[in-house]
Amino acid sequence: MSAYKRLFVLVALAGCSRAPSGTVWFGAAGPSHDANGAANQRGAELALDEINTAQGQSRRFNIKFMDDSANGVRAAGVAQDFVNDPKVVAVVGHVNSGAMMAAAKVYDGHLPAIATAATSPALSGISRWTFRVISSDSLNGLRIATHMGRLGRKRAAVLYENNAYGRGLADAFRRGFSGEIVGIDPVSDRPGEDLEPFVTWYKQQHADLVFVAGTAASGLAFIKEARRQQITADLVGGNGWATMVGDPLADGAYFPTPFNAADPRPEVQAFVAAYKKKYNETPTAYAALAYDATKLLAQAVDKVGPDRIKIRDYLGSLPETYHGVTGPIAFGPNGDPKDKSMLMARIRQGALQVESNQ
Repeated sequence: MSAYKRLFVLVALAGCSRAPSGTVWFGAAGPSHDANGAANQRGAELALDEINTAQGQSRRFNIKFMDDSANGVRAAGVAQDFVNDPKVVAVVGHVNSGAMMAAAKVYDGHLPAIATAATSPALSGISRWTFRVISSDSLNGLRIATHMGRLGRKRAAVLYENNAYGRGLADAFRRGFSGEIVGIDPVSDRPGEDLEPFVTWYKQQHADLVFVAGTAASGLAFIKEARRQQITADLVGGNGWATMVGDPLADGAYFPTPFNAADPRPEVQAFVAAYKKKYNETPTAYAALAYDATKLLAQAVDKVGPDRIKIRDYLGSLPETYHGVTGPIAFGPNGDPKDKSMLMARIRQGALQVESNQ
């Protein structure tokens, strides 16, 4: 290879791994027209505001937001756009498991990404370039099953969204529940499915617990039918049920959450106050997770510079645990956060009440 060709290759590689001088850009992706995706974006925006106004901050950060519609094909296209954009040095997202699974294959070897709320066990170790700030459903499903078992529930029915998130969460619950599973059925993650037969059957089987492994979309539809039929079983959902806090129909429902806005830690209360001031609402876990992911990526850039490879290596071997508003963050070899788990919470009179952190 001639000296000229060697120089050309080195310049090309540098362009792939490093952003131009000036503003440092992150990518961020999620379903922007979904409540959880919107909260994710707001959390990242607030983090960006605080990063750019911090005393002594010499760099300017910005985020390129893109809508992946919680769709794997769309997410892969968004990921490729980020990879092809030399100014993007890292990604906040994706939000949904299916979207992140598709995107991770595109990021692999090219661009570091921190998923915010993607919990599917299939993401563990999917790529050395992808991480997440939320625990895997292999742990979350077990947490739900253990908590409900401690409450004395013996007969559980399970509905799961027929996607990566729902299947993984339902399977973990099934393996962790010590009682009897009286039914386990897939449902669509799209609105409009008739859930009346499921509720009727669970009622006949005297289920004392119905676990809907899915987001608020399937969860709210089920709760409406369960209330109509006056089912007495406890209703339990996945972490996507966070958006149902405040809905009278969801009162009494259980779900796991990686974030508690009532946490007395100073950093949490400062975040909650700033979020309320900016958006006039209490932040959900989706906002908190994106806030943590964005700040962690900014810390990586401050430590090693706006270089894709160096950011990946920094995240893969954090010199010390990052203390975020959702708890301590340090990544294991599979990209999952070490020693991080969900809180079990219940909706009480329109507010979130933490039941257990064990």
